[in-house]
Amino acid sequence: MIQLKDVYKAFGEKKVLQGFSLDVQEGETMVIIGYSGTGKSVAIKHIVGLLEPDAGEVWVDNVRVDTLPRRELVKLRSKIGYVFQFAALFDSLSIGENVAMGLRKQGELSSKEIEQRVAESLDIVDLEDVAQRFPAELSGGMRKRVGIARAIALRPKYILYDEPTTGLDPVTSAVIDELMVRMRDKLGVTGIVITHDMRSAYRVGTRIAMLYEGRVRQVGTVDEIQHSTDPIVRQFIEGRPSLEPAA
Repeated sequence: MIQLKDVYKAFGEKKVLQGFSLDVQEGETMVIIGYSGTGKSVAIKHIVGLLEPDAGEVWVDNVRVDTLPRRELVKLRSKIGYVFQFAALFDSLSIGENVAMGLRKQGELSSKEIEQRVAESLDIVDLEDVAQRFPAELSGGMRKRVGIARAIALRPKYILYDEPTTGLDPVTSAVIDELMVRMRDKLGVTGIVITHDMRSAYRVGTRIAMLYEGRVRQVGTVDEIQHSTDPIVRQFIEGRPSLEPAA
């Protein structure tokens, strides 16, 4: 279980999180929606200790993340996969080498075991034949899938997806959505997805939370969010430029 309790975070005078609280249950996919620049990515970076809260607490499996010493934080990160917004692949490394990076850093598997794990992970995202290719040779959607393969190669309990469908066409976005559902249903991975793509949110989410003015405005099932009466939530999910009722 992941818990963020009354988290505050500011960068200089810019207040980003102002009492952000959220519980993520095991086995679910929590989608965090909200306007650009409201702090969605900032929130999930606290989960892996990339950021520390100015106030509040961050917990993963009853371990308080924001007070962990460096060695224990590294250990915690081994069970949390992170899929970056633009895949964050190293252009000078082959796809196989990119996927293997975390495994080699862990130092727990032999070279043969790493090679097998890389092949398995690429197969899960339907890219079994690209290990020897380089990122520049792949489409944007394929690079996103490699990013997911790299995350699942560590066999994480949790995966954090930061804007996984940004910049993709609708068909490719649907492929990424299907993969996220597959991670949950077939591998039992608990997911947190940051997005402003409501089609994607409805496809992959078991619950959806809206971040607004530094706090969770509303959290609920897909059906509850779709039928929300909150004017701020309705404006966002319907893509309306005004809080006035649609004509």
